[in-house]
Amino acid sequence: MNSQQDDRDEDEYVDEGPSKSLRKRQSHDLQLLGEELIGLPQDELDGLPLPDVLRDAVMLARRITAHGGLYRQKQFIGKLMRKIDAEPIRLALEARRERDRTSVRQFQLIERWRTRLIEESTALTEFTQNYPGADAALLTRLIAQAQHERSNERPPKAAREIFGVVEKIIKRDT
Repeated sequence: MNSQQDDRDEDEYVDEGPSKSLRKRQSHDLQLLGEELIGLPQDELDGLPLPDVLRDAVMLARRITAHGGLYRQKQFIGKLMRKIDAEPIRLALEARRERDRTSVRQFQLIERWRTRLIEESTALTEFTQNYPGADAALLTRLIAQAQHERSNERPPKAAREIFGVVEKIIKRDT
């Protein structure tokens, strides 16, 4: 009798795949991924490896203005996403996000250097040490102009020029 009981216990624990909750989370994640596709610029959408039916559904969703219709289209896109391998799409979107983060970090670095160059007397020396190709004479002239504009409450023309010079140097060196 014990062996029969053991057989029934084993039958009761047959793996039925992922739980309903997990499947719902995965479906929701895929729908969010599809919604992200809707918001992409056209040139980036064109660069993604999407099946034609999914691309068409995304393009249609962009044209729908009615809330209910857009909701249903997003649901449909989620359903299409469940039928394909979404990993290449995820990887491409993550690469895009990383490029955006890098761009933001670079912009912030340029802003910090511009501010420091205008406000700190030792910043130019430090900048030329970090970026040997920098034109110290040009930056010295622009810094003096920017400080003069700031003290006379004039538009920051020289500060914008410093930003452009620093941007070229940093982008060249990275």
